[in-house]
Amino acid sequence: MAFPDCRTTEIYLEEETPAQAGFTRIVGHSPALREVLQLAEKVAACDSTVLLSGETGTGKELIARSIHNLSRRKDRRFVKFNCAAIPSGLLESELFGHERGAFTGAIDKKTGRLEIADQGSLFLDEIGDIPLELQPKLLRLLQEREFERLGSTRTRKVDVRVVAATNRALEEMIVNKQFRLDLYYRLNVFPISIPPLRERVEDIPLLVWHFVQQFAQRMNKIIDAISSETMEALTRYPWPGNIRELENVIERSVVVYEKGNLSVKKSWLAGGSFQAEAATPSPFRRSAGEDREMIGAALAETRGRVSGPSGAAAKLGIPPSTLESKIRSMNINKHSFKTPS
Repeated sequence: MAFPDCRTTEIYLEEETPAQAGFTRIVGHSPALREVLQLAEKVAACDSTVLLSGETGTGKELIARSIHNLSRRKDRRFVKFNCAAIPSGLLESELFGHERGAFTGAIDKKTGRLEIADQGSLFLDEIGDIPLELQPKLLRLLQEREFERLGSTRTRKVDVRVVAATNRALEEMIVNKQFRLDLYYRLNVFPISIPPLRERVEDIPLLVWHFVQQFAQRMNKIIDAISSETMEALTRYPWPGNIRELENVIERSVVVYEKGNLSVKKSWLAGGSFQAEAATPSPFRRSAGEDREMIGAALAETRGRVSGPSGAAAKLGIPPSTLESKIRSMNINKHSFKTPS
């Protein structure tokens, strides 16, 4: 589908918004997205552990579900476990389960998410938030595919495919002693970096149409067109909250819609305190070779340091998370730029 011509008075919505074949609810056709989906399709055929990285709201869970749905485990369970949403004191019990009497209040035994996911896939979301004291047990699971419930001495075997996701720079956490290096290597078997929405601008109109259709149907409204000015504003906005923010803005616009062309108020695109960081134009609009050379020069100048006022990200004028994403996708070893002491 061609990029919409914003010079026209209004842009008419198509009856269907194309999603990538085999990837439910994933909409877009940009080169950056196609590269991600090709990697996901390749790794889905095997049981390798996958580490998805990307900013909040980029659709990491959708990619994880697609990997499961395209795998031999598709008829088994896909179990999500958010490491940041559960109090640290309950994480071990929720993930590995516990026996009766394992701790105060454990009046019955509990089957953990890991056992529930047996023969299927376990999605460990926000893996960077898992406590240090629990990381050795997770490492053992990845190495041996075995574990014990809390309060039990019986070793249990499990056959599960692990897909982890993070919006944090795990390499920086390792340097700061917040994440184990050996666990990182076990998770980082097949890394996939999910690009932020501002790096796949050509997908924005498709996503807009997709969400308009979705919410219009849900609210029993008929919306045929979007003004070219609105579509141009949506395309130019840097979307610091990524697809999740775009979805919220479109839902709000459909809620207040009455007649005519769908429009979006400029105040909805203010971006708040996140705007300053995300509004900086991305320098990555060139060839892969030029991008690699530019990143290499910045890393050489900062001796491999990404974050901080004197880091490579600051010199390039982009958020550290964006630079980390590019470094991972290009398989650049930033540590090789450090000068031996």
